[in-house]
Amino acid sequence: MHKKGPIGVFDSGYGGLTVLKDIIAHLPQYDFIYLGDNARAPYGTRSFEVVYEYTLQAVNELFSRGCELVILACNTASAKALRSIQQNDLPKIDSQKRVLGVIRPSAEVIGQWTTTGHIGILATEGTVRSESYPLELQKFAADCVVVQHACPMWVSIIENDQQNTEAGKLFIKTDIEKLLLKDSEIDVIVLGCTHYPLIEDYILSLVPSSVKVVSQGGIVAEKLAEYLHRHPSMEKLCSKNAKIQFLTSENTKVFNLNASKFLGSEVYSEQIHF
Repeated sequence: MHKKGPIGVFDSGYGGLTVLKDIIAHLPQYDFIYLGDNARAPYGTRSFEVVYEYTLQAVNELFSRGCELVILACNTASAKALRSIQQNDLPKIDSQKRVLGVIRPSAEVIGQWTTTGHIGILATEGTVRSESYPLELQKFAADCVVVQHACPMWVSIIENDQQNTEAGKLFIKTDIEKLLLKDSEIDVIVLGCTHYPLIEDYILSLVPSSVKVVSQGGIVAEKLAEYLHRHPSMEKLCSKNAKIQFLTSENTKVFNLNASKFLGSEVYSEQIHF
């Protein structure tokens, strides 16, 4: 017998908080547990095997705390671990539990926003190497040209609060220029890492006004609401007390300080050890 529990939201670091913020705005009545594996972040340059191992540990932690549904609010984990967990692990753990990612929901709608048919993806090295975005967009926007560019420094810049420094801005500007040089017809840029919305305003200042910059949080929140509507048996297992719990593998004082910046409100967390 499955008991009601919170919806789990996982990220390798702080970026998933941008997704959580939008989910809470759309579904404020639900309970959530956010887990950030901050001590082992970033995941973007790690191998498929390591990302899978770490992500599965996090998913099992959230399952152990009563979550029936877990959202991987991390593009790297969604790219490198989601399919294996869904196909190989969930049948053994509990066939009724579900793990969802952030790449497919984004791919389902991105093609609707381009007029030129040229889409740019800014993401971590791991997400770019996985080819997850081109593969998913092939299913929903087969006629679109997809151009990717890896931004290996962005997560560190954002997590170290260096995005407004001269050096930080230069790294970001250089990567934007490199993407646009690859294809001058790009009119939609997807921020394929959940950290990147924190620098969205600066990115917008660097691209032509004709280019739409897309963050994932709102898309994932809307798709989650649709998912729960389409799956009433799962929706009934999601508790609704409007409570949020935060877990981190990092020092809680460090996490609380940084997470509060991402969410715009005070955060109090519990430290866990893998």
